[in-house]
Amino acid sequence: MSKMKITNARRKVRVRNSIKRAAGGRLRLSVFRSSKHIYAQVIDDAKGETLAAASSMEKALRESGKTGANIEAAAAVGKLVAERAVKGGVKEVVFDRGQYLYHGRVKALADAAREGGLSF
Repeated sequence: MSKMKITNARRKVRVRNSIKRAAGGRLRLSVFRSSKHIYAQVIDDAKGETLAAASSMEKALRESGKTGANIEAAAAVGKLVAERAVKGGVKEVVFDRGQYLYHGRVKALADAAREGGLSF
């Protein structure tokens, strides 16, 4: 493996472990971003199931011209996942940024999720 892949894998494990320790029974809002799309899930680690999910690959977002590789699409995904989570009865989550730094698309998704009704 390259040095960057090793660094990212270590960061991902470190962040996820610290989030699980501090969660206190709350659900986890996990983010994955690729070069073209962004995905978000609300996960219940105790049961091992996903309660709400959204991505920039969904038909409604693709038709609006948002590719997922920009901040506007990330904000739309954040608002959509928050809407679905609140509809499912979830109010509080912990934010799992994974291996990604908290800026740009990841920050836009988090801010939109907060505006959508999730608190973290």
